[in-house]
Amino acid sequence: MKNTIVTIVSGIMLLNSCKENPKQEKSDGIHEEATAEIISDKNLDSLKANFYIEILDKEALKVIDPKATIEVLASGFAWTEGPLWVEEGKYLLFSDIPNNKVNKLDHNDKVTTYLEPSGYTGGSTYGDEPGSNGLVLNKDNELILLQHGDRRVAKMNSSVNNPKSDFTTLVDNYNGKKLNSPNDGFFDKDGNFYFTDPPYGLPLKMDDPSKELDFQGVYCLLTSGELVLLDKLSRPNGIAQSPDGNTLYVAVSDPLHAVWYRYDIEKPGKVANRRLFHDVTHLVGQQGEQGLPDGLKTNSRGYLFATGPGGVWIFNSSSKVIARIHTRQLTSNCALTTDEKRLFLTADDYILGVDLR
Repeated sequence: MKNTIVTIVSGIMLLNSCKENPKQEKSDGIHEEATAEIISDKNLDSLKANFYIEILDKEALKVIDPKATIEVLASGFAWTEGPLWVEEGKYLLFSDIPNNKVNKLDHNDKVTTYLEPSGYTGGSTYGDEPGSNGLVLNKDNELILLQHGDRRVAKMNSSVNNPKSDFTTLVDNYNGKKLNSPNDGFFDKDGNFYFTDPPYGLPLKMDDPSKELDFQGVYCLLTSGELVLLDKLSRPNGIAQSPDGNTLYVAVSDPLHAVWYRYDIEKPGKVANRRLFHDVTHLVGQQGEQGLPDGLKTNSRGYLFATGPGGVWIFNSSSKVIARIHTRQLTSNCALTTDEKRLFLTADDYILGVDLR
């Protein structure tokens, strides 16, 4: 590959991505220890065997050490998503969507159940992805959940240090029609909330009879309470903003059009000039390139960390791919620590970690 400086192999192989998602009864114990798979040393070595960091431009050396080790921090979940670093407490929260819970990974890599239920609070079962997806903290350090089963963006009413499955709805409809299944989002500096609404949480996805909207939207919930439709995309998924607040990035997890877009943010709730940021449709279905454009995060220097085919893609602000973290897993999302020195990945049924520069 052109401009390749170095490729370092440091470990993970492709796992079977077709997993059963057994239904589990809700638990009254919020802080019970989460069920986790025990990985033998032999299996762990096998997992690491095909994991590697690929440097595509020397600019990437400002962001990641090519010799960095990608660690398997936890495993044994159904489908991990929505990673969120909580600086107060130094722990990671993440959703296990099929099991309708949020888990907590502490500084000792111990996993406990943080919140259950997390995304569907009804009395019956609800599809194969009922739980929360994206997790975000607002300016008041309150937990915001994008809930598949309840089809809303909601605020947890208790503090982050005392989690309870008691929620207030922030938004659950557009022009009187129920949202599909809110997926991922972020707050801008003024407190406006941008989020995506694909059909993945609906029991029958696009063909679900309860689907009320005939499109999949990208939205902005203004501080005034008004919900503004920014765009309609086939499968909007991850969403992020440039550090200067002028650019919006949206991932499209459509196997027929697997791309990232960027927009100019003219003012809160108004975007313009949608243009292609990067297209990976040609990689869909290729061996070792499993996955689609999904979760996004930007750091304070403007670098974009985007989960997609094969793992994580690292872009500069000019849309140039400067490095890739190959996980050979269906990698759904990522999160940065506050100091931006560590990147967490939700990858299939794993939580992974890699140090950054």
